[in-house]
Amino acid sequence: QVQLVESGGGLVQAGGSLRLSCEVSGRTFSNYVMGWFRQAPGKEREFVATINRNGDNTYVADSVKGRFTISRDNGKNTVYLQMSILKPEDTAVYYCAARYSRYTYDLAQLATLYASWGQGTQVTVSS
Repeated sequence: QVQLVESGGGLVQAGGSLRLSCEVSGRTFSNYVMGWFRQAPGKEREFVATINRNGDNTYVADSVKGRFTISRDNGKNTVYLQMSILKPEDTAVYYCAARYSRYTYDLAQLATLYASWGQGTQVTVSS
């Protein structure tokens, strides 16, 4: 079982930037595909971005493409979500998730594919 702890959320004005971090412990981090999801009040959890085990393959949702970047540092057991040009509609609780994979280039967009989740961090973008 892996444990995930997100940090870096907060209140930011529209057009601003934030970087979320998710530190993972309990297993070999480099064996896990990582993902970021978000959930706004009254809405379903939404896929944001995913990154493969080595960090050289990523995919982001169309709604954040060109504004958000996912990356990882396997030496620090941490995955990041760099968010720029933030909009009020980006306001949500952001969750990181981990999925064990034997495949180097594996990615995962579906929340149901992830077995482990963090507790979430709130991001609020004011207009």
